[in-house]
Amino acid sequence: MNKEQQEIQAFIFDLDGVITDTAKYHYEAWKQLAEELGIHFDLEFNEQLKGIDRMASLEKILSQLSDGGSSFTLEQKQEWADRKNNNYKRLIRTVDESEILPGILELFHDLKQAGIPIGLASASRNAGTLLRQLKVESYINVIADPESVAHGKPAPDIFLKAAEALGVDPRYCVGVEDAEAGVQAIKSAGMFAVGVGDAEILSKADYIVSETSKLSLSEIQHYMTGR
Repeated sequence: MNKEQQEIQAFIFDLDGVITDTAKYHYEAWKQLAEELGIHFDLEFNEQLKGIDRMASLEKILSQLSDGGSSFTLEQKQEWADRKNNNYKRLIRTVDESEILPGILELFHDLKQAGIPIGLASASRNAGTLLRQLKVESYINVIADPESVAHGKPAPDIFLKAAEALGVDPRYCVGVEDAEAGVQAIKSAGMFAVGVGDAEILSKADYIVSETSKLSLSEIQHYMTGR
């Protein structure tokens, strides 16, 4: 955004790692499946799955096999992806508003007060369920469905879909992500990218904070107008 494009028309958030941290549940669900398939799976490998969708994650896990997983049919892969999702859905039944990350409710409140709509651009097909359990669905104007876009992150499709559903110009949107692939998606969509986490990993973001508690609408607006 240049100085003639400072008015923010919308904020579009990722879910996992930004609004709540369900990474531990994804990890446990993938680990259960990997062990059933005789594949070693640990936290280090799990980092490779951040920001990408379920089938792409499964392909990365299967790539550890000697044949790279090439011997399996699409039907087998879909069955395993569904099994992982069932594991995950069972694990997230306990999620409630206590698992909203620090500072997010305050940011949502400030955005609502400022009349800035909020979109969600998450690869999770369970996003609606999680938002209800977190009791924040009233803040979210639009959820971009990952099944309705041709390409997942790092492609810009899901962020563009959210902007389209909100009826706003992507150039006037702020995207918030914690994953490198997500930041790349925001930048490819032509939006202002806010990264949450490791500054080195998220170096392509326009503005970076180390944790969600440091997200501030006024600070982001100040940074954008001062560039």
